[in-house]
Amino acid sequence: MRAETRHQLKQDKFSRTTLEVAEATAHWSVEHKSRLIAGAVIVLVLAGSALGAWYVLNQQDEKASADLSRAVRTLDTQLRPPGAPADPEFPSFASPKERATEAHKQFQAIVDQYPHTRSGEIARYFLGLTSSQLGNDASAERDLKSVSESGDKDLAALAKFALAGVYLSTNRNREAIELYNQLIQKPTTTVSKPMAQLTLAAVYGSEQKTAEARLLYQEVQKENPNTEVAQLASSKLQELK
Repeated sequence: MRAETRHQLKQDKFSRTTLEVAEATAHWSVEHKSRLIAGAVIVLVLAGSALGAWYVLNQQDEKASADLSRAVRTLDTQLRPPGAPADPEFPSFASPKERATEAHKQFQAIVDQYPHTRSGEIARYFLGLTSSQLGNDASAERDLKSVSESGDKDLAALAKFALAGVYLSTNRNREAIELYNQLIQKPTTTVSKPMAQLTLAAVYGSEQKTAEARLLYQEVQKENPNTEVAQLASSKLQELK
């Protein structure tokens, strides 16, 4: 396979991931939902990016890593149809709240036992997400703000992105917008520039700031020609009044 072909495949995969996250987050922000997206894309980013390479592999971190993997799997466990009985052979939860509650306990245990490890820091990020899912915005803000100051720029970016969601759900749009602009200025592997741009544009759209939203969508089109991200921006532009 030629080098440029491989590069294009990587770019297409990146574009699809960015598109999925931005589309989901834009919908959430416009509807002012009070829960953050702790779904498949973010989980896969962390669970599928070789967590073991994020910290020194000593005995304590190996245990912390194993616990973290289990907690992430809990957060990604399927939900049972309403009224369906639990099957002991196939783990499941009756509701998102039940799942988030159990995952929250597991992440809290990791933070308590391994506070100075990389796994502990990642667990604190998820602790913030699950706190928000459970309606505890104050705890979510505290933990996500802590992680947003992490020396790991990829993890810090995820925390800022999630923290902006907490600010939106508590009617602090100005602070959310400030974080999105920071992410636009300093994109990372986990939160790309177009992802932050599209989300911020959706926020502006929800505030009836059409000119600001249009400018961002146009920037995404210009900076990402012939991509799914650009197509999404084009679609959003057409929806603006």
